[in-house]
Amino acid sequence: MSLLHDAVERFRTTLKAYAGDETLMQAAVSACANVAVADGELMSEEFETALAGIRANPIIEKGYDSLMLEHALYEALGRARTRAGRAENLVRIGAIAGRSEEQRRNVFLVAADVADHEGIGSEEHAALAEVGAALRLDGDALLRRFPEV
Repeated sequence: MSLLHDAVERFRTTLKAYAGDETLMQAAVSACANVAVADGELMSEEFETALAGIRANPIIEKGYDSLMLEHALYEALGRARTRAGRAENLVRIGAIAGRSEEQRRNVFLVAADVADHEGIGSEEHAALAEVGAALRLDGDALLRRFPEV
């Protein structure tokens, strides 16, 4: 039974890669957006880091072109500028809370890379904690396990 389950799961993952996994993509852009605006300013380097990290995900990269990802990230950034928008972004992040740890971890780590341009300040750390909670992950443990290089 396990072998059949694994085969079916790999097939579903392949289909999502080519059809686009909207939920995963929205979680990733929302996490990056909440962290990017946490300190009150958005640096172009943060935007580029977010795009590069999101594109590195093979499921997202196959399903979305650069313009689609940029548009989704701009929308998430627009939402992140208000309390209600940040809350909406957290809902989108939490939509993948039941997914594999690998997918959730990758979304968190891309957001951490965005936060870490000039060091993770207290506002960014708080935003990362919210992202980690929405993903049901221990963000501090992940930051210790995967320090910036």
